[in-house]
Amino acid sequence: MSDDSTADGPADDDGAAAAADDGAAAAADDGADDGAAAAPSAPSSASGSDADPAGTAATMTDVPPDVRKYERFKKMDGAQYERVNDFLRDRTYITAREWAIARLCVDFRTETGVEMTKIGENLPELVPFMTDTYSPQAVNQARSAFEDKVQKAGATFLYGAMSGFFTAEELDEMMYEVTEIAKFLLEVEGVDLAVAEELDAEDRISEVMREVRESSENLRDDLE
Repeated sequence: MSDDSTADGPADDDGAAAAADDGAAAAADDGADDGAAAAPSAPSSASGSDADPAGTAATMTDVPPDVRKYERFKKMDGAQYERVNDFLRDRTYITAREWAIARLCVDFRTETGVEMTKIGENLPELVPFMTDTYSPQAVNQARSAFEDKVQKAGATFLYGAMSGFFTAEELDEMMYEVTEIAKFLLEVEGVDLAVAEELDAEDRISEVMREVRESSENLRDDLE
């Protein structure tokens, strides 16, 4: 069942409330950069950190089959939210919460929209370093924060590439470094990248960047 119509509305009180575990971490690490994103809904008695273990085990039978079969992020079993978040903060603009939810929104998209209720209710089962459930509004807001940051980062990078601040060699080196980070994140998600695919992707990225440099040089020449 799709939840786009529900999730796109304003956040409710649950979506804005801080959670006991990863919600507190998300609120702390997002800071001013992510002030608009909602914290997770308060944990229920079945999923909170103080929940009765037997009760939590009993609810596993209610987990949807596609959630039980979900294989992404399995390489991060045992990882703590803070460590994942610190890694991303050092290398990207996004938080661990935004990364995980953006991926889930792609994987749980149907013909009619994103299953945000399913994502939020099963977040701890889907992503090892997330420990609490989220409201549909919080899921939607995390996805929106991810999209906004990608757009701003893209604009920043393209301006730097088109402005003439960097030489062709410096841009090539920069592209190599950021591509390696992107490939690592994909591999952590469970994507197997063949060597041929990696080389092909790098070649295509280099070709696009050469076209960007040439076009920007022509544009600057026309404006002078």
